Amino acid sequence: MTGSSPVIGILGTGRLGSVLARRAAAAGYEVLIAASGDPKRIAAAAEGSGTAIQATTAADAAARADIVVLALPLGKYRAIPVDALAGKLVIDAMNYWWEVDGFPDEFTDPLATSSELVRDHLPASRIVKAFNHMGYRDLADEARPAGAPGRKAIGIAGDDDRDLATVARVVDDFGFDPVIVGSLADGVRLEPGTEPFGADVDTQELREMIEHFPTSQRGIRRAAALAARRGSGSGSGSDDQSSQTSSLS
Repeated sequence: MTGSSPVIGILGTGRLGSVLARRAAAAGYEVLIAASGDPKRIAAAAEGSGTAIQATTAADAAARADIVVLALPLGKYRAIPVDALAGKLVIDAMNYWWEVDGFPDEFTDPLATSSELVRDHLPASRIVKAFNHMGYRDLADEARPAGAPGRKAIGIAGDDDRDLATVARVVDDFGFDPVIVGSLADGVRLEPGTEPFGADVDTQELREMIEHFPTSQRGIRRAAALAARRGSGSGSGSDDQSSQTSSLS
């Protein structure tokens, strides 16, 4: 990592990507922000934030950043550079949204999770899900210092304790309390169709919402699909994430 803080690359210059870039810059990180187009056309995303944010190409951001945040429409995930992100810590902030992404089977399958699709596309990267469930306006407006009354929480999910600790530190630096949901597969508890999705709540409320997953729209659909799979005799119940207890540390 460069200096005392990692360099953060943001792939995606939409509302979420721009907000996260500003949050990172405000926290003292060097930030690279990129989309698929000419950096000159995306420089506006860095305006008003001083020199801490640099507009660049996706390839350059992927190569130079220590941590890369994916803030693109999920439907573009196959265009994310695989080799450039090998060995990198990648924060997946994307969600399936039918109005943008359509209805491909890989997104509509109730047993699929978007971050696991990203992990499969980036097999040599370390994937942590974060910043996907809070609206961009709340991310922009609700950041508060550690320990401040009413500080809001961000859920994170991943398979490596060290990577989770790193992303938890980033979340904290951005002005939010990190709540570890569990494994990357447990990140389904933060996706559309669950109580946390779109929520702007504190740590205790977020934990309670995560525990309500089995009764959420997404949890019910997932349970029905798992029951159908068992009834057909294919697979096993070992991948039933809705029956697992989250690690809410």
